[in-house]
Amino acid sequence: MKNVLVTGCSTGIGRCIAEGLASKGYRVFATARKQQDLEALTAAGFEVVRLDLTDTESVQQAAEQVLSRCEHNLYALINNAAYGQAGAIEDLGRDELNLQFQTNVIGTQQLTNLFLPAMRARNEGRIIQISSLLGFITMRFRGAYCASKHALESLSDAMRYELANTGIYVSLIEPGPIRSEFRNNMLKTYHESIVDKDSVHKSNYRKIEKEMDVENYTYPFMLGPEAVLARVVHALESKKPKARYFVTKPTYAFAFLKRILPGFVLDAILSRI
Repeated sequence: MKNVLVTGCSTGIGRCIAEGLASKGYRVFATARKQQDLEALTAAGFEVVRLDLTDTESVQQAAEQVLSRCEHNLYALINNAAYGQAGAIEDLGRDELNLQFQTNVIGTQQLTNLFLPAMRARNEGRIIQISSLLGFITMRFRGAYCASKHALESLSDAMRYELANTGIYVSLIEPGPIRSEFRNNMLKTYHESIVDKDSVHKSNYRKIEKEMDVENYTYPFMLGPEAVLARVVHALESKKPKARYFVTKPTYAFAFLKRILPGFVLDAILSRI
């Protein structure tokens, strides 16, 4: 039985990955930040670990707990925990940007680094990063989130080069629109940090609010989280996993357009989305 740690398992993609891997016989360590989510995961039969990626000590303790429980034999780390900060860049302060990067980049990389020595000692391991279409494409009013995922992708590429010939593989999963609580959570952070600001972008924000309300808005080509799980399984079980896995038609489409279109044409398209 191989040991796998999945972060951000309270709902959505993380919960789907945890359940799917458990059903395939993996020993899954599942993380969450809130106590009620930890209790729900425990009730579902998972081995739970509290993890707050914005807290250095919490990250350290989580890694120590997992390594102790699996006797330093963690096969795979699946970095899924993240959130999206909506809003125009000029409306975001230092605190919002800091929190976005502490969660999506810095805490995630700290956690990864804590597991690498054990993987190196066995010359085996998988690091699977749940990135996004927005990890290689930037859209307006998503700049902070896009920047964090671009950073995650660069760090992942660097690790892949640095870990060559070690038996440790690094893969990026790049989903487009997936049914989950992600947009509801984005709406919460938007209300906390943006909604009351006297912004020149107020008319655009009204539209964004509707798009983030998943009960009233459906994205074209949206898939369920099972589509992400399928790519994760391949990255875990293939002898030579891919560096990148696209999920959903928009991801394939924009990857193609980015290769063939002049920059000013792609800018014109993205600035209108």
